[in-house]
Amino acid sequence: MKIAFATLVSLVLWTIVILAGAMYGWWRQPVAPTGDAPSFMRAATKMIDEGDRGNAALVLIEERTISAEYYSSTADKVDRDTVFATASMSKWITALSVMKLVAEGRLDLDRPVEDYLSRWHLPPSQYDNRKVTARRLLAHTAGLTDGLGFGDYRPDEPLPQLEQSLTNPRASSGEPAVIAVGMEPGSEWRYSGGGYLLLELLVEEVSGESFEAFTSRAIFQPLGMTRSGYYDLDKVDNSAKSYDTNGNLCPNYRYASKAATGFNTSAGDMAKLVLAHFPVVGDEPQAHSAITPYMMDAMRKPQAKMFGVFDVWGLGTMLYAPTASGAFVFGHDGSNEPAINVSVRVNPDNGDGIVILETGNKTLATRLGSEWIFWQTGNPDFLDIPKEIRRVTPVLLVGACIILVMAFLIALRRRRVRRRESQLAPSPSKIL
Repeated sequence: MKIAFATLVSLVLWTIVILAGAMYGWWRQPVAPTGDAPSFMRAATKMIDEGDRGNAALVLIEERTISAEYYSSTADKVDRDTVFATASMSKWITALSVMKLVAEGRLDLDRPVEDYLSRWHLPPSQYDNRKVTARRLLAHTAGLTDGLGFGDYRPDEPLPQLEQSLTNPRASSGEPAVIAVGMEPGSEWRYSGGGYLLLELLVEEVSGESFEAFTSRAIFQPLGMTRSGYYDLDKVDNSAKSYDTNGNLCPNYRYASKAATGFNTSAGDMAKLVLAHFPVVGDEPQAHSAITPYMMDAMRKPQAKMFGVFDVWGLGTMLYAPTASGAFVFGHDGSNEPAINVSVRVNPDNGDGIVILETGNKTLATRLGSEWIFWQTGNPDFLDIPKEIRRVTPVLLVGACIILVMAFLIALRRRRVRRRESQLAPSPSKIL
């Protein structure tokens, strides 16, 4: 029993050490020495050159200033103004529009969304639809279970109206999807593209403008984001063409949800957005009045957890990893077919940030963003944790096998010792 107990304790401790190491980066090395931005850029550009089969744009921001840029020329000429599709990073922009209405006092984050809607309503469910609020929609905790992923529309296909998409959305999976409350609102995090389509409607209902018009007036124009919008990429000069992972040219798809996946932008514009998230210093002009301190603070406060432990989502922002001050590196990633991947991440502690927009690789921007966060903070971002756990699983299993073999050998040795002792012990008749 002692050996069994000791074995169980050893296995538990071994598992805790290995998994904790994966989650906190103990078994990982950064791609460059801490604080060495030129070394990081060399590593990042090498990753782009080796992994990209289309177009890529990289902007590095240090202490609230653009310090380095890199634009690949694998497929087309790319520069700071080249427009890329951004997929789900669109949700960050939508969140800014929603929070702008909140900051103006026109929208209550915790009031039932149904109170604001007239053109479309959530279908009846066994749960209370009035618990669906803007706060919960932004944080993917509203109880919507659609799991969308909006599907592609070819350039020659007409796009449905907003209400049509809410009623009958085209899912990237090809399976039927319903935007409805399928679990208790506020009970847990569940990714919902449908929730952001509903937020698109909410912005239009509250503002009295089209979603595109309000977002342009409230966010893009004040920030000078002249290359950003929700237009057809085929009709834009200097746009990044879409490529698959083999470098084959693909159509520039369109999407029925502007708010969830339809935002297009350039690296230069996204750098402006990143810089707008840092406080104004001294008599510096207030060039980013579009994003108020209230909006910045509220959007970075944790609203949802992973595994019930790690804070991972704010109000429309991904909270990638904790910083030294107790804040979070935040931003948003996006990924779409055939091989679109973008990542923008901001460290509020030091005024640093990174922008990666690319086509031709499904994961390159996210991997680069994760490497940047680990280089910045020494912590893996939450998107990396499952991968890190998979990476250390063989070590975990080998160590567990060694513990079990050692326990078996110890038990076998003790059994032999006891047998020998019983053989050497005098019998009762000899004692008498």
